[in-house]
Amino acid sequence: METSMIVIIVIAVLVVLLVLAVIGIYNKLVALRNRYRNSFAQIDVQLKRRYDLIPNLVETAKGYIKHERETLEAVTKARNLAVTAGQQAAANPGEPGVMRSLGGAEGQLTAALGRLFAVMEAYPDLKANQNMLALQEELSSTENKIAFARQAYNDSVMTYNTSRETFPAVMFAGMFGFQPADLFEIEQAGEREAPKVSF
Repeated sequence: METSMIVIIVIAVLVVLLVLAVIGIYNKLVALRNRYRNSFAQIDVQLKRRYDLIPNLVETAKGYIKHERETLEAVTKARNLAVTAGQQAAANPGEPGVMRSLGGAEGQLTAALGRLFAVMEAYPDLKANQNMLALQEELSSTENKIAFARQAYNDSVMTYNTSRETFPAVMFAGMFGFQPADLFEIEQAGEREAPKVSF
C-alpha cells in the first residue's frame, strides 16, 4: 500500500512538471512570435513613410523631366505594388509567400527609384531644387531606417524559428499552431542596394 502511494505521488509530480514545462514552452513561443510581429510593425512604419515620400518626389520631378513619363509611371506603379504587398505582409507577418511577395515588390520599387535617380542626373535644375534635396535626404534617411528595421525583424524571426525547432519545443510547436516564420529578404543581388539618392 505504501509503495503504490509513493508511485502515485511520483507520477502526479511528473505530470505536474510536464504540464508546467509545456506551459513554459507555449508562453516562450507566444512571446517570440509577438516579438517578430512587433519587429515587422516597425518595418511597416518605415515602409509607409517611404511610400508617402515617393509621390512627392515624383511630383517634384514631373515639372523638370516631362518627357521621361514612363520612368515616372514605373516608379508610381512599383510604389503601388509595394503598398499592396506591404498591406498583405502587415496582415500576416512572417508568412513565407507574403514575405517573398513583399521582398519582390520592394526590390522592384528600389530598381524603379534607381532608374528615376539616374534620369534626374541629366537635369541640373532638378538636382539643385530645394524640395528635391529635402525629399532626397528624407528618402535616404528612411532607407537606412528600413534596413535597420529589417535587420531587427530578421533577428527576431531567427530567434523564434530556432526556439520552435529545438527540443523540446519542436514536439509541441506544430500542435499549438506555431508555424515557421519567413525572413524578409531581397532576392535579386541588384535589389540589395539602396537607391542612390545623391545629387
